[in-house]
Amino acid sequence: MGMLLPTSLAERLLSLCRQPLGSLWDSLTALLCWLQAAFLGLGAEERQQGMGHNLWGEPQTEEEGEEGEEGEEGALSLIPTSVNYHFTRQCNYKCGFCFHTAKTSFVLPLEEAKRGLWLLKEAGMEKINFSGGEPFIHDRGDYLGQLVKFCKRELGLPSVSIVSNGSLIRERWFKDYGEYLDILAISCDSFDEQVNVLIGRGQGKKNHVENLQKLRMWCRDYRVAFKINSVINRFNVEEDMNKQIRALNPVRWKVFQCLLIEGENSGEDALREAERFVISDEEFEEFLERHKEVSCLVPESNQKMKDSYLILDEYMRFLNCRNGRKDPSKSILDVGVEEAIKFSGFDEKMFLKRGGKYVWSKADLKLDW
Repeated sequence: MGMLLPTSLAERLLSLCRQPLGSLWDSLTALLCWLQAAFLGLGAEERQQGMGHNLWGEPQTEEEGEEGEEGEEGALSLIPTSVNYHFTRQCNYKCGFCFHTAKTSFVLPLEEAKRGLWLLKEAGMEKINFSGGEPFIHDRGDYLGQLVKFCKRELGLPSVSIVSNGSLIRERWFKDYGEYLDILAISCDSFDEQVNVLIGRGQGKKNHVENLQKLRMWCRDYRVAFKINSVINRFNVEEDMNKQIRALNPVRWKVFQCLLIEGENSGEDALREAERFVISDEEFEEFLERHKEVSCLVPESNQKMKDSYLILDEYMRFLNCRNGRKDPSKSILDVGVEEAIKFSGFDEKMFLKRGGKYVWSKADLKLDW
């Protein structure tokens, strides 16, 4: 990589000269992100080869290079193909089973978030999913829109997606940013509004189910693939959703089993008490059996879900859930992706087994809009 860096830099500088003035600032920001990612990547490559090079690709002496051996954790580098970035913990709903609760109100400055996303792209990321909390709550969705636009236009990611409760999305957002978004997933756990209120998705006079219908229409109008996420729990496990799901016709219906995470929705320090929402494996299987004819159904039991997601928190730290809680790594902004991902607890085999890699670009989905 060291020998290619000057050539790549020259190519990027030449491309800047061809940019119109209106987009020059975005391009300069992207270039700065690329430079930092390139230098971090250069250091990682040198550690793997056991020998350092300077900026122009010349070998360093042993005194100039870093000493130390790579541990067992670093023997096989994980590739962050699909990343879930929970950039905010704030939310306007109070779902009783929420496993990423509002412990802080911190959100990274926009340029720092972009820098981290560039590092992930350089490490092999193909899909980014923005979540929360509620991702549309910060800066009325504009912060999220800027990240979505950056990932699609500047990073060229094949897939950019969002998970939202849908209550704060306005049509103006689709007009401004819809072209850059591949998939919008809306959380809907029941088609009975009273059940939604029991779960914590009730919001005064607003009707969660009616809002879902409106969002489905906007996704069609602005060419965004529509997805539904449902958490199966004590209050909806007996429900029959066949008719409603078929009518909405999402590209995927992700069905999760209610999961306990210590410190988030379970235990002394938790902000939620999800124990009363938990269902057995047998009850979850019965729900799946009742909906087996729904072609877009994608089931995820607790066993499949716990270690098969790469989760970044609001500080861009990978969260390890292997011990039933979320233990953070160091931030990728401080140590780079290769170092931080070692402590993610990510099970790549389970990621592939649960169907984590699928047709996730709207250009490839070939939908009939």
